[in-house]
Amino acid sequence: MESLRKCELGEFEFTEASSGSEAMDLFDADKIDMIFVDWNMPGMNGIEFARFVRSSHWANHVPIVMVTSETGDAKQQDAFDKARISCYVTKPFTADELKDKIFNVVQDVLKRKSGGAKAAPASAPAKQSGFFSKLLS
Repeated sequence: MESLRKCELGEFEFTEASSGSEAMDLFDADKIDMIFVDWNMPGMNGIEFARFVRSSHWANHVPIVMVTSETGDAKQQDAFDKARISCYVTKPFTADELKDKIFNVVQDVLKRKSGGAKAAPASAPAKQSGFFSKLLS
């Protein structure tokens, strides 16, 4: 999560889960704006967790960023097709690489939160908190 802070897309607060099962217990779509999930988590992997989120009509709008060491086109395609993730980031990565990958996802969240108005520039700090990350206006 330190890499996310280094992206300077805003200030983030995180609620972290040690397993996919714990993430399910903590997840609340009314308080969550964006999820960062690893493919390899104990109890329930990231694909299973993402599928849970996508199967919940009340949570379908929450973007999911898969941050993982799993490489290969087939793995990425599975994440997009089977779990309908929003973005795939392969470890290791730099803060700049992460920023490039998630910039549009963050902008979409900020736009949705502002009621469809143009999102604030990436350099404008925003107060943010929540599950994996919650973007507050």
